[in-house]
Amino acid sequence: MRPVRFGTFSIVARDGESGTWGVAVQSKFISVGSVVPWARANAGALATQALANVRYGPDGIALLEKGASAEEVVRRLTEADPKRDERQLGVVDARGRAAAWTGAKCLDWAGHKVGDGYACQGNILTGPAVVTAMARTFESTPGDLPERLLAALAAAQREGGDRRGMQSAALLIVREKGGYDEGSDRWVDVRVDDHPSPIEELRRVFRLYDLTMLSREDPATAVVLEGEVARVVQHHLSVLGYYAGGLTGRWDAPSRAAYAKFLAEHNFENKARDDGKAWPSVLDYLQERALEEVRRRTRTAPIVPNALERGPGAAPTEGAPSSKERPTKARRT
Repeated sequence: MRPVRFGTFSIVARDGESGTWGVAVQSKFISVGSVVPWARANAGALATQALANVRYGPDGIALLEKGASAEEVVRRLTEADPKRDERQLGVVDARGRAAAWTGAKCLDWAGHKVGDGYACQGNILTGPAVVTAMARTFESTPGDLPERLLAALAAAQREGGDRRGMQSAALLIVREKGGYDEGSDRWVDVRVDDHPSPIEELRRVFRLYDLTMLSREDPATAVVLEGEVARVVQHHLSVLGYYAGGLTGRWDAPSRAAYAKFLAEHNFENKARDDGKAWPSVLDYLQERALEEVRRRTRTAPIVPNALERGPGAAPTEGAPSSKERPTKARRT
């Protein structure tokens, strides 16, 4: 059985300032993240697509780890492949040098664009503007590598993207000890395997991942936990059952312990601080959870004015009755 071709657009890139390498990709193909993106910290990244040769992934990474340039990796992989005319490949190496390959038999439109620190490539696209938009957006977007890669994907889609439509997307970014508990280099590894708007869904999933797993916020935005801020946090923690003390506004030992437990139970270990400050994103999340809990209690245990007089099972009214009105007694059965 002949392997399935799939139309794809991707970008491989390096951010030398942050020491990260990454791949972003979208395709009308199920679970594109399981095939196309490959990366290794301090070595480089690559994307294998069109009639994808999955051996390009581990073999290319092995060459990059040995110090091969992106151009050399592309040359060695394609020269050894009898089906190279049906392959597409983009590579960025440890130093940010980039290279790409588009085989002559890749389905139209197919092509690539290489720039400083990145390579964009795509096949079965609506036209060359898709790749051009990826490149220009990556070059002009401020921020770190996740923001620039996601922006590049979105720009490519706005130009038409894969001419057959959308299905899956993925974002893989590596940095030394960037993975969970510093146990791997997978700093960002999120994907959408099947969705009508995979790029938008990928961005949503990344925001959740960013909130709990990453520390990308500006240190200058950290909030001091004292006074009114501390009192509000104490209130939210008490609503959620973490804090039983008074709303004093003093960030004392019980308050710190309650906040630490909240962080641990909501997977925010990466956002813990020992300087009496908190990240704004965590405080926003805490407030959302507290408000949601208040709404839940209101729905499940609503306030019923004059409930004792009205009897068991009395329903809440549309607002409290005035002092001159007497609520109708509930019927008894």
